[in-house]
Amino acid sequence: MVFFKFLKSKLSQFMTKTNRLVILRHGESDFNIENKFCGWHDAPLSEFGVQEALTVAIPALAQSQLEFDVVYSSVLSRSRQTAELILSKLNCAYVPIKEDWRLCERHYGNLTGCRKRMVADRYGEEQVQAWRRGYDCVPPPIEENNRYFYTICSNPIFDDVPREEFPLAESLHMCVDRVKPVWKEVRREVFKGSRVLMCVHGTVARALVQHIEGISNEAIEKVNIPNCVPRVYEFDLTTGGLVGAAINLGDQEYIRRKTAQVAAIGD
Repeated sequence: MVFFKFLKSKLSQFMTKTNRLVILRHGESDFNIENKFCGWHDAPLSEFGVQEALTVAIPALAQSQLEFDVVYSSVLSRSRQTAELILSKLNCAYVPIKEDWRLCERHYGNLTGCRKRMVADRYGEEQVQAWRRGYDCVPPPIEENNRYFYTICSNPIFDDVPREEFPLAESLHMCVDRVKPVWKEVRREVFKGSRVLMCVHGTVARALVQHIEGISNEAIEKVNIPNCVPRVYEFDLTTGGLVGAAINLGDQEYIRRKTAQVAAIGD
């Protein structure tokens, strides 16, 4: 009798229908190399960023035999480029990419284009970390004399952004709220059985982590997402709950090292 109960339990686990969602931060951009605040500036992938996609993200996805029916990206090129590279090298370039401005990186306001170390030297590391990681801390709004003001405000990739919703600066909280409607759409896709990859930005990935894991405002401030490391969630399609914790695919020592680099202000 005990054996049959055990067998029934195992069969029940085997028959449980699940689906996975993968969240991935894009590869390094030109602004990442220079340690600058980027936000809504449309910086392309650097050569190293391309290599990150080719040598970090793609092998991890291929080794885990993950396949996709749809990919979500922002309208910023570093997000789209990473998605296209991944689909091309996984021989599934036919998979549609849904671009959405609400998945754009958090707008860093007048910090856009500034080197993080120079800002820290001027305002102090505590203030810079508050701007970078604080849940409700909003950087100074971008001003017309910022060299990136007009290139951002007149960029046609943002034509779909309602005028009243076009930000001049954002906190993490504001980004979390902006991402929420897209997450609801993605969640519906996942629970219909679609295999979804979200190729997004660091703060957007953190916003998604908060929505998915339900962690506190204080806890999300300490979450750091390294470039091109696939973060996999598995959902029980019957209960709607998570199956276990998120799994970061790849070499764990590499992931720890890169996560620490993301957390630091840098040189």
